[in-house]
Formats: sequence, structure tokens, C-alpha cells
Amino acid sequence: MITKTRTTKETDITISLDLNGSGKSTINTGVGFLDHMLESFSKHSLIDLEVMCKGDTHIDDHHSVEDVGIVLGSLFAQAIYPVKAVERFGSANIVMDETCVSCDLDLSNRPFLVYELDVSGKVGQFDTELVEEFFRAFVLSSRISAHIIQLRGKNKHHIIEAAFKSVAVAIRRATTHNARVGIPSTKDVL
Repeated sequence: MITKTRTTKETDITISLDLNGSGKSTINTGVGFLDHMLESFSKHSLIDLEVMCKGDTHIDDHHSVEDVGIVLGSLFAQAIYPVKAVERFGSANIVMDETCVSCDLDLSNRPFLVYELDVSGKVGQFDTELVEEFFRAFVLSSRISAHIIQLRGKNKHHIIEAAFKSVAVAIRRATTHNARVGIPSTKDVL
């Protein structure tokens, strides 16, 4: 288990991560919908997570959501780089009722995000525009390339949850141990 703390005027965050866990989590971000998404992410990635965030949610949830993405991504980068003896690439299509969301990713050490979800508005009290903010912060901080694409669906909750699950399963597949791969790059470095 590795741990990182980040304190700003807007948030105070401590996250612990075990990349080779079993999907157990203790999540308290002060943003209920984000807690639900991170619990699902932990379960389906098999990454053990402990997340504590005290943020300025009296203003709105933006800083908490984005900063959790930054810290989680930084920890993930710490856990995977230098990339060696893992599959490197992962993909998953996740179905939730009428919805299907795809994630294809590369543990590239070169951050890039393609985000194509149609979820404008709110889910409960949660501003859905924050989903893209979370994934952008996570991808940039973890230095991965990820394409998160909505293939179909209408229910915003289903679309967002399928996105978190597709990223989780793609990460689980990309980080699968494979000793034959060595350094999975023709450059011999990632």
C-alpha cells in the first residue's frame, strides 16, 4: 500500500492504493456520487483504495473531484512506472442496461484523453461535467492514454458508472503481469 497526501487551500486529500489488491475500498470524498464511482472503480480494477477528502464543497464539488483525480492518478503512476512485465494495453466494453461504454488505454507514460460521454446536467446533486474533470486529472497525473467512449445509452447514471467500470477493467487488464513481455515497448523504455 502506497500513500499520498495533498493539501491546498481548497482540499485536504489522503489516498492509499494497493495495485495488487482485491478491490476493497474505504471512500469518503464528501461527494456521494464520486464515492459510489470510486467504490465501483476499486471493485472492478481489483485495486484496494482508501480515499479521504475534505474539500470546499460549500462552494461546489469541483475542487474535490478534480483534486481526487490528481492524487489518485499520481499514486497510480507511482505504482506502475517504470512499466515492466505487464500487458501495457487494456480495453473493456461495459454494459449497464441500455448503456455501453468503451475504454481503451495504454500505460504509455504520455498522457492523452479522448472523452466522449453525453452526460450534460446532473445526477442527483452531482454536476456531470465533473466526470470529464476527474478523468482528465487522473489521466494527466497517471500519464496514461485513455479513450473513454459512450457507444450507446441514455441514463446518465448508467453512462457514468459504465465509464468508471470500463476504465477499471481496462486498467486491470493492462496491469496484468506477463513476465514474457519484459519492457513492453520497442524503445525499451516507457
